[in-house]
This record gives sequence, C-alpha cells and structure tokens, in this order.
Amino acid sequence: MIIGDGLFNFLSILVRTTYDMYLKRTKPAEAAAKPFAGVDINERQVLSFDDRRRTQVFLKDQIPTSIAAGAYVLLAAISVVAIPHIFRQLKPKHVVWAYVVAPVFAFCNAYGTGLTDWSLSSSYGKLAIFIFGASIGSQDGGVVAGLAACGLMMGIVSTASDLIQDFKTGYLTLTSPRSMFVSQVMGTGLGCIISPVVFWIFYKAYDIGLEEGYPAPYAKIYRGIALLGVNGWNQLPKYCLRFCLAFFLLAIAICALKEVAKTRGWWLQDYIPSALGMAVPFFLGSFFTIDMCVGSIVLYLWSKSDRVRAHMFAPAVASGLICGDGIWSLPSSILSLLNINPPMCLRVFSAETNYQVEEFLWTLRNPAAT
Repeated sequence: MIIGDGLFNFLSILVRTTYDMYLKRTKPAEAAAKPFAGVDINERQVLSFDDRRRTQVFLKDQIPTSIAAGAYVLLAAISVVAIPHIFRQLKPKHVVWAYVVAPVFAFCNAYGTGLTDWSLSSSYGKLAIFIFGASIGSQDGGVVAGLAACGLMMGIVSTASDLIQDFKTGYLTLTSPRSMFVSQVMGTGLGCIISPVVFWIFYKAYDIGLEEGYPAPYAKIYRGIALLGVNGWNQLPKYCLRFCLAFFLLAIAICALKEVAKTRGWWLQDYIPSALGMAVPFFLGSFFTIDMCVGSIVLYLWSKSDRVRAHMFAPAVASGLICGDGIWSLPSSILSLLNINPPMCLRVFSAETNYQVEEFLWTLRNPAAT
C-alpha cells in the first residue's frame, strides 16, 4: 500500500510537471508562474501574508534541475566504482539498478513522511534485501550483497525525506532552499567523517553483537531477513505476495478515486481514506492511532468553528505537541535510570484474567502462606 500510494502520486506529479513544461514552451503567456493559481478561491483568501511571502522566497531560490540531476549522476558513478571494491559480492550492475530505482522509492518515502511524520526508509531497505539477495543467491554472497544494497537504499531514501523536512523548515522560517541544501551537504560530509570514527570507537570499546557487550539487536534482525531473502521468495509466508499485490492495487484504486473526486468536486473527496495512512499502523503498530484520531477530531471541529485561525495556528499547535512529547523523553529516561516508578498502575483485563493476576500478586505479598 505504501509503494502503491507513493508510486501513484509520483506518476501523477510527473505527468503534471511534464504538461506544465509543455505549456511553458508552447504557451509561455498562459503558463506564467503563479504560485497560488491552482488554489481554490476560498482557500486563497485564507492564505495569510506570511504564507504568500514564504512561497515567494521559497520559489525565488530554487535549485536548478540540471544541477540536481548532474550531482545525482556523479554520485551514482562514484558509487558504481567504489561500492563493489568495498563489498565484492555487490556487482556494478546491482549498484546501477539501485540508483535507478531509488528515486521512485525516495519520492514515496518523502511523500509518506510528509503525510505521517514517520520515515519508513527501513521498509524500502528490507525490500532491497529481498530483491538483491534473491537475485544474487546464497552461493555468491547474497547475504552481504543484500545488506549492502539495504544500506545503499536506506541512505538515499532516508536522505530524501530528511531533506524535504529541512525544506519545510526553511519554508516556514523564510530560509533560502539553497542555504538549506548547502547545509545538508556540509552535514552529510561531516557525517562521512564522524560516523566511521564513532563506529570505530564502539568497535574497539564493545563486543558488538554479544549480549554482554553491545548487542545491536537490529543487526541480528536484518541478518535474519537477508538469510531469508537469499533463499528466494518461496521462503515468505503462504499467499504473502498475493496479499502484497492485492493491496498494492487497492492503494492505486483509492488514490485514483480520490483524484477523480477532487477533479469533479464530489463532496465525498474529504471522506476517502489515505492508503498510506492506513498502511503505516501495520508497520508501527496501532498505539498512536487513538492520538491521531483525537487530534484529527479537534482540528476538524476547530476548522468548522474558525477556519482562518485553524489554518494559521494548526502548525504551531502541532509543533508544540510534538516538541512537548519529545522533550518528555528526557525526564522519563532520568526517572527510569533512577528506578523511580509511577505511584499508580492502570490495567484492564477480563474478570477471569484479573482474578488470576490478583491471586498471583497475593502470593508475592504473602510468600509464607504459600
């Protein structure tokens, strides 16, 4: 569902961009740059002066497409030469294919991160493990090749979503996109130096992979996925690929229905669910769905009562809630290190299970009676 939703929007934007470029070449007067030309007249009135100013600054310092494409091709050429020398199991053709497919996955992940604030780069990395591991096979080092391809794919995909978030921050703070991009390049360059040093320190200070040292549980998980992948798709659960294909098509159908409803102005367009939003809880669990539901209801009621203020202050309210929730992790960690437990505990069980728990707790409080 994630790939289907992202791929549909990727192709939709690609078609619209191509058509817009065609208009600019054939009818430049009609295709003049109008940042809010596609915005509904009611929404255009809601846009504040700050929104208009932000859009003007953001569009003024765009990064030329030729530079972006040229830099990507240059990095791909360096990787095609360098990565096979580091990981012998990964051939140059595999790196080329990874760089060909990565932009589509990068767009899907950036699109999903923008909708849900959750980066699912690890899911695309796991998909790369299966694809490259199964194609290379266990006899030719498919495990190492799959893990290397996973790292390559996650590096590209996660960087795309991080850069989009930085661009949004720059948009909100009236910062030039070029400045944000240069800062990202500088940070990435420093990371190429700092990350290996940090890894070397951990490698020398701890026994990586051992429980008494530095267990690195995710390393074992990804290695297990790679071992599963090299044995081919037959190792997956029964009907796994059929389910995957069915929900991939379902996501495309939902996106197509939403696009048609938006184009024709159907009242149903606001009530068609997001395929990506439906898919994220399957990866992350359902623990945050109640929070998102409550927030959506509050925003909906706020928009109905005062649409202008809701549009202006909703990002500030959301930012405050996110920051508060994140900051609380620090005192929570300190309390956990000091072994300070909350004074009360809430549990919800059935009557039978609750009786068993009470009986067990009674035996702990009265060991002599047992």
